[in-house]
Amino acid sequence: MPRILSASLLLALAVPLAAQADTAADIAALRQEIDAIRSSYEQRLQALERKLQAAQAQQAAPAANVAAVAPPAAPAPGGGANAFNPALSLILSGTYGRTTRDPASYSVTGFPLPAGADIAPSRGFSLAESELGLSASIDPWLRGQASLSFHPDNTVSVEEAFVQTTSLGQGLSLKAGRFLSGIGYLNEQHSHTWDFADAPLAYQVFLGTQFADDGLQLRWLAPTDLFLEAGAEVGRGRGFPGSDSSRNGAGAGALFAHAGGDVGDSHSWRAGLSLLQARPANQTLLTTGAFGGTATGVYSGRARVLVADGVWKWAPNGNATRTNLKLQGEYLRSTRDDRAAQSGWYLQAAYQFMPRWRAGVRTERLDSASVPDPDLLAAAVYLPRKDSLMLEFNPSEFSRLRLQLARDRSRAGLPDNQLLLQYQMSLGAHGAHGF
Repeated sequence: MPRILSASLLLALAVPLAAQADTAADIAALRQEIDAIRSSYEQRLQALERKLQAAQAQQAAPAANVAAVAPPAAPAPGGGANAFNPALSLILSGTYGRTTRDPASYSVTGFPLPAGADIAPSRGFSLAESELGLSASIDPWLRGQASLSFHPDNTVSVEEAFVQTTSLGQGLSLKAGRFLSGIGYLNEQHSHTWDFADAPLAYQVFLGTQFADDGLQLRWLAPTDLFLEAGAEVGRGRGFPGSDSSRNGAGAGALFAHAGGDVGDSHSWRAGLSLLQARPANQTLLTTGAFGGTATGVYSGRARVLVADGVWKWAPNGNATRTNLKLQGEYLRSTRDDRAAQSGWYLQAAYQFMPRWRAGVRTERLDSASVPDPDLLAAAVYLPRKDSLMLEFNPSEFSRLRLQLARDRSRAGLPDNQLLLQYQMSLGAHGAHGF
């Protein structure tokens, strides 16, 4: 009996001890699994951190202008499908015009224009300036862009074709090739982004509608909360007020500065001052007098155009999708070595009163303050002017239908009532427009 009792007692004590041993083993195993998971997680985390640091260093190297950067990988031998894959855009535009005066005799009284200046409105149906654009990054340091314009007379011209740096640093950017000058506000914008179908009179008589040149442009953007940029250009001087020639060196130069910012959540602004100087040589100019006669002159010397521009925009809480208002104006003053001094300005407003619908009004004036030719003194008394109304329907952000009415009094004694219907369609890739 005592032996049975002792055996039972030993068995009762052994069972909990065995269970305790199993529990300790399980705990040790769990700890080992946790340590293994922690070690694997830390290794993976360290690997991800190394990849992130390497990517950040590679991104920062071009911006910091570090010389020891690995060259970009060469394309596959023979050229792959994506070896040349630029962003393509196509702007299709057409117009129907109706005028009370013959466009063939169009002129601006008292203002000299180069022979063959294309500033007359069009009659009937015609293809307006349509544009094919190509742009792409070349490598980590350069990008390229080209715009080809198709004109109603079945000709094609190169509007822009340039390369531009992307990583000079310090807010600097260098552009080389053919480009629209950065002077003023409207000049640098392609015509399909304008709020009206045509350029203001001041742009037509002082800049040949738009000034583009072959040369170099250096631009600097200040690292400030206030938008502040400055730029300088030097070029061939191929466009009016310059004249293309085979001279060595530069035929034109420009300086410009712009500033802008926000006022609260609903208002923004931009203002600028620019100076363009060209050196035309043996430039043939035609000037229409107040009584319809035309004087022909040849000019060589300096031609300077000063431009002051300002833009103010309003959109409720910064949301311009439903309603917005844009006020825009520029003043241009042209002077030459022969004491000719003339000026002009325009002021316009474009109001989106509901989604997809906009209306606009523009008024503009020219002033011949000084005319050196005695035969044109009577023209100096006349002040050419023009007033326009615009109504626009945008079915989408890629399409536009526009009706424009204008009372054009550019020619003394010959007022011209103009009606213009225009369509513009955007196909393919198209970047955001400037301010």
